[in-house]
Amino acid sequence: MPWTREEQAARAALELKDGFYVNLGIGMPTLVANHVPTGIDITLQSENGMLGMGPFPTESTVDPDLINAGKQTITELDRSSYFSSADSFAMIRGGHIDISILGAMEVSENGDIANWMVPGKMVKGMGGAMDLVAGVKRIVVMMEHVAKSGAPKFKHACSLPLTGLNVVDMIITELGVFERSGKGEPFRLIERAPGVTASQIAEATEAHYIDETV
Repeated sequence: MPWTREEQAARAALELKDGFYVNLGIGMPTLVANHVPTGIDITLQSENGMLGMGPFPTESTVDPDLINAGKQTITELDRSSYFSSADSFAMIRGGHIDISILGAMEVSENGDIANWMVPGKMVKGMGGAMDLVAGVKRIVVMMEHVAKSGAPKFKHACSLPLTGLNVVDMIITELGVFERSGKGEPFRLIERAPGVTASQIAEATEAHYIDETV
């Protein structure tokens, strides 16, 4: 049976290591914060100028002045710090963030990512996506395996405007986990969701990959 979004988030959380500085993208990746493994201490960074985000607030503890880059209300920790957006992007561009978990509309077999716009639709801008994929040490993508149209999202080549070239290290979908050992290396299917067959994944995938689960 394919993973639920929460199960995908729990799998992505296994990529977090103690002491990591972590950036979570808008949408599904924000769920990862709820699944940090016991004994792992991480620091969440937000592009709008916050380091050390706490969990999402309850209705009675919402502070409208405390938001993440996705405009979701959050809480602070005893160690939280605040700074300008310029300082926040200096952290990202300077390579000080260990991992970013992002959503995507398409990923290519050579690690290109498209996650910021669909042609013909109104967008406010790229935001921090280009900086994240260029400056963060490890990029993990969480996405649905196919689009609403049924078209594969893990493709030979992206058809949408690119955010970054040759930057994705791991892809986690509801069907399984793909990883590559380095830039220029092929993606390998290293894990399948329970009950999902290798042929199901092959039929839903356009990209070339090496299946290590069979």
